[in-house]
Amino acid sequence: MPGAGRANGCHDLSSAVAICRRCGAGKVGAGRPPSSPPGGLKRARATLRRQLPLADREPAPAAGPPAEDAIVARFARAWESADLDALVALLTDDVFSSMPPMPFEYQGRDVVARFCASIFGAGRRFDLVPARANGQPAFGAYLRAPTGISHGVGLYVLTLTGDRICAMTRFDKGVLAWFGLPRSLPSR
Repeated sequence: MPGAGRANGCHDLSSAVAICRRCGAGKVGAGRPPSSPPGGLKRARATLRRQLPLADREPAPAAGPPAEDAIVARFARAWESADLDALVALLTDDVFSSMPPMPFEYQGRDVVARFCASIFGAGRRFDLVPARANGQPAFGAYLRAPTGISHGVGLYVLTLTGDRICAMTRFDKGVLAWFGLPRSLPSR
């Protein structure tokens, strides 16, 4: 896959896997030999090529240093307080947001901002619990209920470039246990 091994890229192998799963790549069709690449794989490769970042992108800060910690903390504060302006300030112009396996994808700061505004505007408020996924910063997301209990709704994985977020990938709540995260959080 051209460019898939770029160390400073925004999308990594996990993006390729998600795209392949979404496109149905890797499944052997009826009457098709296992060595024959199905159309889904071709579509996945084309999608990944379109989503690969520019070669001049800054590498993400190393895991755990103050630079990454600062970006991650700012994201958590913005998301938990539904501060759209603070959130948008963290995004690259070409930020990509997806929610595999659902076919929802958003590209560009303005488009992602409108999507986040719809979440925040609906009165939804979240608690985030830090985690790591494939070496990247991640958060278990918990929707606050009127009872005070916060229920797990998914896992957000951030992909960083320089001091910005270039991708946000949300996975369904079913993955929370894989990261040692609870299904719900008690009242604060």
